[in-house]
Amino acid sequence: MLFKRFRAAYTDGVIDLVPLNLYPPDEDMEFGVNYDFMIAPHGVRREAGRISVRLGESPCVYYFGHIGYHVDPPYRGSHFARRACSLLKPLMIRSGKSSVVITTDPDNWPSRKTCEGLGCELERTVEVPESIRRRWEISKVKCRYIWRLTDED
Repeated sequence: MLFKRFRAAYTDGVIDLVPLNLYPPDEDMEFGVNYDFMIAPHGVRREAGRISVRLGESPCVYYFGHIGYHVDPPYRGSHFARRACSLLKPLMIRSGKSSVVITTDPDNWPSRKTCEGLGCELERTVEVPESIRRRWEISKVKCRYIWRLTDED
C-alpha cells in the first residue's frame, strides 16, 4: 500500500515507523493506550509491515503481548521487526514500562529469533483460554517473552 502523506515518527535510517490512524481495539481487550505504526523501508513510502504497542495490563495483553508486529513476505529476513521494536523502546520507557511482553506462536521461528535478538527471555509457554481464543481468533498456545527495557544501548 502506498501512502501520499508520509511523515516518520521514528527512523533508524533503514526503516521508518509512520503513525497510523486505526480503529481502537475492542474495549474488552483492555489494551490501554495503543500505538499503531506502519513499518516502511527508509524513505520508500511503501508498507513493509505493521507494529502495535499496547501499554495496558489485562488478560488479553497477557496473551497478545504489549507488542505485536508482522512483516510482509518481501521484507522478511531484514530484521525489520527487531528494528521497529528497538525504535519504540524509548516510547515504552517514557510510558513507565521497565519490561514488556512479546508473545509468539511456538512454531514462529522468525518471531522467536526477533525476540532473542532483542535480548528477550522466554518466560514460559502458555495455553490460551478457549474464551479468549474463540472471541479474538488467537492461537491455542503462546510463548511469552519478557523484554527488560533499559536506557542503555
